[in-house]
Amino acid sequence: MRVSWSSSGSDLYLDWHPDSGRLGLADALRAAIREGRLGPRSALPSTRVLARDLGIARGTVTRVYAQLAAEGYLRTSQGAPTTVRSLHHTPAAVPPVPAVPAATARWDLRPCRPDPSAFPRQQWLTLTRRVMQRTSPSDLFGYGDEFGPLPLRAALSRYLARARGVVASPGRIALCAGFSHAMALLCRAFRNLGIDEIAFEDPGLASLRRVAATAGHRVVGVPVDESGIDVSAVHGPALVVTPAHQFPTGATLAPERRSELVGRAGRNGTLIVEDDYDGEFRFDRRQVGALQALAPERVVYAGTASKTLAPSLRIGWLVLPRALVEPMRVAIAETGWHQPALDQLVLAELIDSGGYDQHVRRCRAAYRRRRDRLLAAMPDYLTPRGISAGLHVLLSLPEGAASEQAVLAAARRHSVELGVLGDYWVSEGPHPQGLVVGFTTPAEHAFGPTLDAFLAALREVY
Repeated sequence: MRVSWSSSGSDLYLDWHPDSGRLGLADALRAAIREGRLGPRSALPSTRVLARDLGIARGTVTRVYAQLAAEGYLRTSQGAPTTVRSLHHTPAAVPPVPAVPAATARWDLRPCRPDPSAFPRQQWLTLTRRVMQRTSPSDLFGYGDEFGPLPLRAALSRYLARARGVVASPGRIALCAGFSHAMALLCRAFRNLGIDEIAFEDPGLASLRRVAATAGHRVVGVPVDESGIDVSAVHGPALVVTPAHQFPTGATLAPERRSELVGRAGRNGTLIVEDDYDGEFRFDRRQVGALQALAPERVVYAGTASKTLAPSLRIGWLVLPRALVEPMRVAIAETGWHQPALDQLVLAELIDSGGYDQHVRRCRAAYRRRRDRLLAAMPDYLTPRGISAGLHVLLSLPEGAASEQAVLAAARRHSVELGVLGDYWVSEGPHPQGLVVGFTTPAEHAFGPTLDAFLAALREVY
């Protein structure tokens, strides 16, 4: 019988047969070290424990350890665990791992990325301990409700009503892993309802269009101007829109167009998905509430913690019309998605404690200062758009001047990464050109040098 594992402390795969004896055990351990399954400084089981697990004499294991130590594979010391030495050669049996190219850009001005150093670490740690201490194991580690833990859905119901004007009961809120995941779930639910076409703003985020196309939907573009989406061009059964701060142009959907859009949706049976991706970050005094409040049974409201806290949390939410509640449950069940409850419950605590609002206000003030610094430093030939809100600005390039690709190339020579408008169009060109500049990603101490590098790139081109 081939014995292929040890249960001592950590599981260890050993391709060893008892009939091969001491020499076979030594070969199996050498192979585990050469193949990297036992890395440098890994601790091996004691001779007594490994002998018991493998059903052999302890003296056999002791002799094998001594032999491998003499060969330079192991390090033994009286009273200390036997550990693996660092090998000074690459074993022939292990192919070299290709190196992953490091990002060349030192300064990051890509859009829609919050400052990760602003994450409230200490508060999150404190609340994580509180949740771990006060929440039952089944609520923390069981499968739970398909829509996610009720405490977060209830907290979001209160927060969204207060901060964004959303009409949201906990039973109509479904949690998800960010907006791309929400879009994939909605696409599945739409397909189950017979919807095979989804319209997107043009320009708009290409990754969301890819999600819809991958799910089998026909994707169409609807033009956007300085007043937001052209409502007269909306004809299909479903539409994805960013009314508070259109991405990437930064336009706010004009009040008359908001009313016209929900009216048209009601007459035509169109379902609207409102992506409120950065709705908390409004810098002027004019508040813009959620479109969903005008037509809760026609608009799906989508929000996330990706811009307010961190993308890596992967926490988003959908506020659903009543007619979509059960189709969304079915869509979630079909994907096998189960909610990761711990971080969701921590977020509920953060919202209910008032800490979420405080964090958003701190970030809003910091981001506004950065926006002002960016705008003050921009040369006159660049026209800023969408400056009243959000995490980015669109800098329109003058006609006949250097192309956005030329600016992008110069920026990369100065180790700056940013976005260009050309990446977001649905329809074929020609189109106006522009730079999509995120001003929130760098840490506070790095924003000045990042801005300086960007300006140096502009001087090189213009």
